[in-house]
Amino acid sequence: MQNASSDLDTVVMKFGGSSVAEPERIRHVAHRLVAARESGRRVVGTVSAMGEATDSLLELASRVSASPNARELDMLLSTGERVACALVAIAVHDLGHEAVSFTGSQAGILTDAVHTRAKIREITPVRVLRALDEEKIVLVAGFQGFSRETMDVTTLGRGSTDLTAVALAAALGASCEIYSDVPGVFTADPRIVPDARRLARVSYEEMLEMAASGARVLMLRAVELARAHGVPLLARSSFSDDPGTWVHHGEEMEQPIVSAVTHSDDIVLFRLREVPGRQGAAAAVFEALAAEHVTVDAVLQATARMAEVSFSIRQEDAAGARLAVERMRSELGPVALGELAELGSVSLVGAGMRSHPGVAAKMFRTLGEEDVEVRLVSTSPIKITVTVARRDVARAVRSVHAAFGLGEDAAVATAN
Repeated sequence: MQNASSDLDTVVMKFGGSSVAEPERIRHVAHRLVAARESGRRVVGTVSAMGEATDSLLELASRVSASPNARELDMLLSTGERVACALVAIAVHDLGHEAVSFTGSQAGILTDAVHTRAKIREITPVRVLRALDEEKIVLVAGFQGFSRETMDVTTLGRGSTDLTAVALAAALGASCEIYSDVPGVFTADPRIVPDARRLARVSYEEMLEMAASGARVLMLRAVELARAHGVPLLARSSFSDDPGTWVHHGEEMEQPIVSAVTHSDDIVLFRLREVPGRQGAAAAVFEALAAEHVTVDAVLQATARMAEVSFSIRQEDAAGARLAVERMRSELGPVALGELAELGSVSLVGAGMRSHPGVAAKMFRTLGEEDVEVRLVSTSPIKITVTVARRDVARAVRSVHAAFGLGEDAAVATAN
């Protein structure tokens, strides 16, 4: 990715859909952008579509067609961010500052040719840099790019304005601030755990695991890109002056054993039975899933003459998984499919877990005492994830959060 860093301090400020949901909020975003410019920084803003605009466009498309053409869907959905971007630029002008809005293609965001889930290949921010040199505030429509292969507009996937912001920051040698309706990254979802506390900082590694396991503050692909290019991220609220949470390379000598409990309530468990117990059978299963762009969370395989393979995925990937099963049957034979919905996941994340034994034992003991049945387990050096019934998710999150002393009261007691 091209890096066009400047001697001047540049910041990319991303604002989510709730931040620009109505005219008063758009004017508030404009004030934030102008304040950053008046502090002496070069400012690039990138915005999501207003409020529920993307959902409204998707609903409209579904009323026209049961299966909208992917290219035309990208053309349709990309308009939401363009509208919001232009409106913010208009509000900036009203505050006495020069602003210019760009589409993703005008900003030089070049992608592959995959519609609705495109990946950024390169950013050539020639027009963005020219506008910054002219001391303008630049607004870039998030969520979208342009494919040189097909000369078509593409979109990057739901929630990917975060990705647009980080990619621009990487290309410009800038820092990146992500503004949403939450004041940062918390030890758990405050809607479930009232005494969850805001974290002042987390490492890229921890944030990747948290985003992958249900934390919705930052998009997973955006964190991956930030880590790869060393872009410091600040997650904070559009509606308050709270300091937010910094995401960067971990610098503490001793990192917390556990930093957060995250969760998801949209898990589906697929069980494939009568899979031939031969070399290459598992590869065929997961190659078929990859071909349908299905991301697998956890896997369990029991091997015998006829193997059983279980894997968990997000609800949004269920249709693709079913197509993948049909694809693999042509190679593996009449594989039997079982599907279990109404599930969720609970994850314990902490960079210090890799050097502290006993974390898993404590987590399972806590869940057992709460009579929470664990269906599937997956681990990494800094994360333990369990799949449980959806009805048990909130209770499991609260009990694990309390067992590891992650709340405000515990933090105050430790400080004293």
